Amino acid sequence: RTMAVATVNLRALTSWVGIARFFAMVLSCLTFSLVASTGQFGGSYGAWCMFTWCFCFAVTLLVLLLELLELYSLLPLSWDDFTSAFSMLATLMVFSSSVVFPATFIVGPCNTNLCARQAVATTASFLCFLAYAVEVALTRAKPGDISSFLSTIPGLLKVFEAYVACLIFSLLDEYSGKPGLMWCVAVYSLCFIFTFLVIIFTIGRCLTYIPCPLEKILVGYNFLAVLMYLTATILWPLYSFQGRSRPDPCDKDCWWNKHLGVTFLTIFNLIAYLVDLVYSTRMVFVRAR
Repeated sequence: RTMAVATVNLRALTSWVGIARFFAMVLSCLTFSLVASTGQFGGSYGAWCMFTWCFCFAVTLLVLLLELLELYSLLPLSWDDFTSAFSMLATLMVFSSSVVFPATFIVGPCNTNLCARQAVATTASFLCFLAYAVEVALTRAKPGDISSFLSTIPGLLKVFEAYVACLIFSLLDEYSGKPGLMWCVAVYSLCFIFTFLVIIFTIGRCLTYIPCPLEKILVGYNFLAVLMYLTATILWPLYSFQGRSRPDPCDKDCWWNKHLGVTFLTIFNLIAYLVDLVYSTRMVFVRAR
């Protein structure tokens, strides 16, 4: 009877990528611990920030353990695509929390112990964002290398587009009954669903079941997404603000601020899909040579 021998891969911790992941894990743990000690994380914004730091800590710890024990090969997924997608997602989530938390919970002059802990937590969160950003930079595929799609520029942009769409959904308000706004919501939903499926199929190694080459499909899809987001960029502010002035007072939950946020996020995603189209087209031409 043979017994399986567990192997330990120390490069999971000593490589530059491993070091970046270790720092991200420690900083995310430090951040949510400090915030938890203050007790000031109520409401939807506070819950989102705490979820972000805890989620990133847990997944990063899991990634480090699986790579340290070399158990990731047993999982039925593309490990490189999964880690690339997660590091990009964590970068975006932690950056958002690093901005939202101080803007929501740090008010007035910071001269108390509570505020000091909140300030240190904010600093740790920004450093955590930098650690994840370094991981993304270190694991990004070199030009011409498409062995791991989600580590390429188009793959990373797919994660960015899906995340921005989620932010848009969280801000949607007062759009029913207006055909122009309902079309914009349809644009956000359709593009998100297709982008999310591309990410899931890539991680799950299901792309082989697609009868057409992925690169050509992405070029066509990105072209349509650019056209659709272009219409949403025009129609959303036109129908949202036409004949309506900014309320006074207008807090962070008022409709005007939410619609303004959707307007800017729509522009961000339009730019992302445009850049995605350019890179996807280049990938097709490079492969064709």
